[in-house]
Amino acid sequence: MNATSNTARTTGTTGAGGSAAPVEAAPEIRDTPATDDARRPDRPWLVIVWNDPINLMSYVTYVFQKLFGYSREKATKLMLDVHHRGRAVVTSGPRERAELDVARLHRHGLWATMEQSG
Repeated sequence: MNATSNTARTTGTTGAGGSAAPVEAAPEIRDTPATDDARRPDRPWLVIVWNDPINLMSYVTYVFQKLFGYSREKATKLMLDVHHRGRAVVTSGPRERAELDVARLHRHGLWATMEQSG
């Protein structure tokens, strides 16, 4: 690809032959986003922990308490959601925070993913 093909423009000055050089049209610039997603307000990212056959329920409860500072009651409720429903949303927030939470859960041996709400 020619690096100057999209950005170089001639100015319309006359050259050695006395004729004006052609002027390229400027690319169209839009003020509006191309997709509807760009217009929606930021939606939080959900961190989901999935059930697995390896980790003990007491360990999962402990990890929720340790990583997120949840009370024993809240951590137990989330663990039971994971156990009975197969999954539980354990945190939500900005994407960077969700990525960090998923990595921390992985380091503790839990199966976790993230998805955008809505």
